[in-house]
Amino acid sequence: MQGKVVVITGATSGIGEIAAGRLAQQGARLLLIARDPRRARATLTRLNSVAPDPGHRFYEADLSRLSEMKRVAGEIARAEPRIDVLINNAGAFFSHRRVSEDGLELTFALNHMAYFVLTCALADRLKAAAPSRVVSTASGAHRSAHLDFDDLQSSRGYDGYKAYGRSKLCNILFTRALARRLAGTGVTANCLHPGFVATRFGDQAGGWMSLAIRAAKLFAISPDKGAETIVYLAASPEVAATTGLYFYKGAPDTPTAEAQDDAAADRLWAESVRIAGVDL
Repeated sequence: MQGKVVVITGATSGIGEIAAGRLAQQGARLLLIARDPRRARATLTRLNSVAPDPGHRFYEADLSRLSEMKRVAGEIARAEPRIDVLINNAGAFFSHRRVSEDGLELTFALNHMAYFVLTCALADRLKAAAPSRVVSTASGAHRSAHLDFDDLQSSRGYDGYKAYGRSKLCNILFTRALARRLAGTGVTANCLHPGFVATRFGDQAGGWMSLAIRAAKLFAISPDKGAETIVYLAASPEVAATTGLYFYKGAPDTPTAEAQDDAAADRLWAESVRIAGVDL
């Protein structure tokens, strides 16, 4: 990773912060996309304490907003001639239905559309760095999920856990579709389930679900353990040519049949293009 440029979302806490630190220690220059400047500056301070580099920096953006996704991707593309690794890791869980300023259900906006828009907008910089990689954090929560293309915004009978599971199913379908569209460019795309990790995730979900998640974390794995597969997919020579797969514990895993449906992946891609107005 010496001299590599890594763009990462969701790196101001949890597995994202651990992964950023490990990649920096291996010689990478980290570009963080974060909503909270205070937390981002604290993360940069920690990065520079373990792997000093004047090139580490953060870009402030609210990834629930399409305009912000496009703006920050444009800023990075103008500043960086090449990007070696893009890690889509930011995500959230909401007990009650919330809607972004674009009219998108917030889980769908943050957990899927941010991945889609950033990747499409930075694709040219990834191609310029080939061989390069896109790594997306999905989840085993996809196993109970089903996509309803007539209600992608969960406007009927919202359930926080179901909305989260659907967004993670979207991550896997997105990865499959992306890998096929990037074939022959030298850019690979893989996703992963980090395991159930004791992080800040879900603390702001609201209602009884926040309490349930906090209680469940007593049995969760550590962020250090949860970050291992992200780092492996971002840096390991063993997976340099591997693309379109779903990983768990550092090895390819088999997602649900629905998560392997390429027709659904293409339909989700087309719908995402319609919503965002961007494509590869």
